[in-house]
Amino acid sequence: MSSEDIAEEIRTSFPGTEEVIVQYLAGYLIDDAGEEEDVLQVARDILASVAGNKLDVLEKLMAKLADLLEDQLRARMNNRSGPRKLDKILDMSKTQMSSTIGLGEGVDLESINKGKASRVDVKKLEKQEAKLRAKIEKRSRRDLYEGSKLLDSHKKQQTYEEMFMKINSLEASNAGKNKSKDIHLPSIDVSFASNRILSGASLTLAHGRRYGIIGRNGVGKSTLLRHIALREVPIPAHITILFVEQEIVGDSTTAIDSVLKADVWRDALLREESELHARLAELDKEGDDKRFEDAREEASARLADVHARLSDMEAESGPARAASLLAGLGFSEADQQRETRSFSGGWRMRLALARALFVKPALLLLDEPSNHIDLNALAWLEDYLQTWPGTLLVVSHDRAFLDAVATDIIHQHSERLDYYKGNFTQFYSTKSERDRNLRKEYDTQMEYRRHLQAFIDRWRYNANRAAQAQSKIKILEKLPELHPPEEEETEKFKFPETEKISPPLLQANEITFGYSPDKLILKNINFDVGLDSRVAIVGANGAGKSTLIKLLTGELNPLGGHVTRNGRLRIGYFAQHHVDTLNPTMTPVQFLASRFPGKTEQEYRQHLGNFQISGMTGLQLIGTLSGGQKSRVAFALLSLQQPHVLLLDEPTNHLDIEGLDALMNALDVWNGGVIIISHDERFITKVAKELWVCGDGTVSKFMGDVQSYKNLIVSNIKTKP
Repeated sequence: MSSEDIAEEIRTSFPGTEEVIVQYLAGYLIDDAGEEEDVLQVARDILASVAGNKLDVLEKLMAKLADLLEDQLRARMNNRSGPRKLDKILDMSKTQMSSTIGLGEGVDLESINKGKASRVDVKKLEKQEAKLRAKIEKRSRRDLYEGSKLLDSHKKQQTYEEMFMKINSLEASNAGKNKSKDIHLPSIDVSFASNRILSGASLTLAHGRRYGIIGRNGVGKSTLLRHIALREVPIPAHITILFVEQEIVGDSTTAIDSVLKADVWRDALLREESELHARLAELDKEGDDKRFEDAREEASARLADVHARLSDMEAESGPARAASLLAGLGFSEADQQRETRSFSGGWRMRLALARALFVKPALLLLDEPSNHIDLNALAWLEDYLQTWPGTLLVVSHDRAFLDAVATDIIHQHSERLDYYKGNFTQFYSTKSERDRNLRKEYDTQMEYRRHLQAFIDRWRYNANRAAQAQSKIKILEKLPELHPPEEEETEKFKFPETEKISPPLLQANEITFGYSPDKLILKNINFDVGLDSRVAIVGANGAGKSTLIKLLTGELNPLGGHVTRNGRLRIGYFAQHHVDTLNPTMTPVQFLASRFPGKTEQEYRQHLGNFQISGMTGLQLIGTLSGGQKSRVAFALLSLQQPHVLLLDEPTNHLDIEGLDALMNALDVWNGGVIIISHDERFITKVAKELWVCGDGTVSKFMGDVQSYKNLIVSNIKTKP
């Protein structure tokens, strides 16, 4: 009889019962009940609240449970403490006996063991107790996790407006006008399911500072942001919070109205203002009766209060601010009047970002904002955030973005948060110096300990030096326990060296393309790719960058002109959403074998190891891997093609900083041609030797570096009326 059998009986009898209750009862009836408890009565009382009027079903279920648990209940009855019937009559006044003789089938344990040391293996006992504690904790965490899933499903049902008004109380924010907006929480714990993310960590955010959170994939950076956003971390109530995590849901609302409605309190106050004006207009038509006079006074007072609040939040400048934000993020005037449902996921993500910037919360939380926008919009966003008046907390793996925006870096690792002043470059320099000092100090301490231990080992049993050896032993025992400093994790990618083939490899000659002849995206494009090519293509979303790559690969055919490819040329193409094309029901090893059969499992695993998919990760289902791990599988697949040219469309989106470094170094030493589309300034600077700009139907070489291009974009946006 197992707890799962019990659970199945409960589910069959009462199908709508919450899983938390089912699992609790199953565990209670099998393992958790105390010996003195009437388990069936306790179970009946709990199930009665579920049964409602179905008492006959309840009785049948209880009878079934009694049958299933018959042997277990009988054993519990036998084990209950209480008076016992003795096998024979004893005259206690005449009998001399030990206190243990009645406990063990007539064997006198007390007299047998008198004077003997206990033979209980204390270590084994402690080990068993630790296992028992772990089992109990695991069950409690399971129940807690099931409960949290119910809470999560409830949260998902709430609308944006409901969540905004719940998280950001207007009364609390008004009451906190003169209060400090600094955040200092000396000890916080954050968990996700049974995984501990932070333990006793300090969260300190000074108002007006811009913090970049960095850390390895899977360390829990996004989880921390969600906990802050839902106030599961105790942020003071007067500090308004907004978290940009996912794209908005598209509907018939125009883009600019969507941004204006994002400030829920502004929208609510404007509606109330118009209602009060209408109410006063009606009251003005009435006579001078006292009740009408009182109503007019009450409405006027409330209107004055509404006007004051709207003035505080600069409501009048709303439409102009919204239009400016949308323009900066790449929305034309025509786009701003389009319905939100007509935009793709990437553009809806930009809308979500524009909405958050419009609200101007005291604490703005951004999760990888650079993943969803092109280099043009990123240049504008970096410039805009540098004058952000509130506190900014942003998760990003883009070093150039963090260098431009962050005033402080928070390094999340080992269930703690470490703080560094300055941008990413300053953090890296400070951390490297700190790590070197810690390693030097650790090595010095270890050398001192080895010196002491060598002296002790040599002179411990020498009569003349024994006293000195004992002194050294005491010194060694008093030294604090040493922990080696954390090793900096590095990654390495490796692309196979390609054989040389004679040019031309890949040429676009006067190609023209459009999805319809009357709407051309590219006109008369000439482009040449060789083994020594290192080209970055930049430009606004929709300018035709990805279309050009697809024309070069042969996925699309030009309307005019032609593309020439060498007959021996092999092209490796990493599409922007390449990770979504991986089969989630296969393991990485199975997926590679399905696309490039003929190798052993060990050979596939060894190849995956070239891209840091090592150990058991290669045997996990792809659907369970993180975005960064899926990208690594995609690169492993590309390299099996033995390509001469790599065409990479936004390859950095899912990689952490260590993975990005590994990719840059691998491309730097590889001997094939590389064409990249990317928004990551550092990646472009490291990999590319030429910068080509795609826009207005053409692709032309830019005579300058990425920073110059970004400065030009920002300056053009600012000069627009």
